[in-house]
Amino acid sequence: MKHIDIKKILKTRESKFFRNLPDFIYTFFENIIRQKEINLILDKYTQYEGVEWINMIITDFNLNLQIEGKENLPKNGKCFFVANHAFGLADGLTITKIIGEKYGKIKFIGNQVFSVFPNLKSLTLGINMYKNSARENLVALNKAYKSDVAITHFPNGDVSRIYKGKIQDNIWHKSFITKAISEKRNVVPIHFYGRNSWIFYFIFILRKMFFIKAEIETVLLPSELFKKRGKIIKVKIGKPISYKTFDKSMSHIKWAQKVKEIVYDL
Repeated sequence: MKHIDIKKILKTRESKFFRNLPDFIYTFFENIIRQKEINLILDKYTQYEGVEWINMIITDFNLNLQIEGKENLPKNGKCFFVANHAFGLADGLTITKIIGEKYGKIKFIGNQVFSVFPNLKSLTLGINMYKNSARENLVALNKAYKSDVAITHFPNGDVSRIYKGKIQDNIWHKSFITKAISEKRNVVPIHFYGRNSWIFYFIFILRKMFFIKAEIETVLLPSELFKKRGKIIKVKIGKPISYKTFDKSMSHIKWAQKVKEIVYDL
């Protein structure tokens, strides 16, 4: 079954660059992301969903999770669990597994890319990083914020690239600070060690040199997951930050960058 169809996905993107590519380029992309292998794996676990599905995928890829600071996870899961977006997929699977197994109820904020994984529909709070989110998505987001469910989030909204001479997230969005204050949610910082392959960052640099806006390197993210097969995923969980910390001494956007610094200091 064709769970992932890269041609269909790219043709629905906002970018004209992706929509107007010739068919042989789509075939090339299918091979790069190992579309056939991904669909075979997804076929194996169609009967699973949510955290159970994630556990099956992590087991299939033989990811060795090394988690430090589990004792810092609070008893009450009504928090934002925020992390740097080092990998794109392996970190998303890992953080959902950790928080989901701890608290049971969990939602994660993800962009439209996750809509291709129906097994994650029950966990996903969908947003679109490239245009305004649909009204129903915003309603679902606000409902989740007001609930007691644990929420995981990568505030960068995108995978780490090379910024200011090193591999790191770009500027973190402020929404989790705003909602932490209004909904009285503490923030738990989480750091992922590691990076993607150099080819991922090389393509990023290359497209920047040629002023190509389309994020071509994101097509490589599924193959980056395959490169993590059998590898160690190291994670460190920091101490919770009270929502009362985010006072008026700084703007919400500056507080977001402060939390980002705390994450990287881990």
